[in-house]
Amino acid sequence: GDLDKVVNLLLSLSGRLARVETALGSLGPHAPAEDKLALREKRRLLVAQLEDAKELKEHVGRREEVVGAMVARYLPAEHLQDYQHFVKMKSALIAEQRELEEKIKLGQEQLQCLRESL
Repeated sequence: GDLDKVVNLLLSLSGRLARVETALGSLGPHAPAEDKLALREKRRLLVAQLEDAKELKEHVGRREEVVGAMVARYLPAEHLQDYQHFVKMKSALIAEQRELEEKIKLGQEQLQCLRESL
């Protein structure tokens, strides 16, 4: 459960940071200084939060190793391999699911814009 939460947190923060950086990059030279300052501050906070989330992921990883060692004492080799594969794939599948959800959301937004333009 913690792995799910941390991976989702990392993905969320990364996405938000990318959107802020895109917004910063799209500001023209005549954009109000307050807008630039607000976006730079938001970027700074997101970078700090992302670093904290990475530390959390490392902590969860260390805890996962301890749990894995304990599980290894009780599971036969084939079940242990299944468990290890499950743990490895879980993060990748969460990231893939999140990416697909974002693509669906983007597609729905684009479809809505197309409908409005007709």
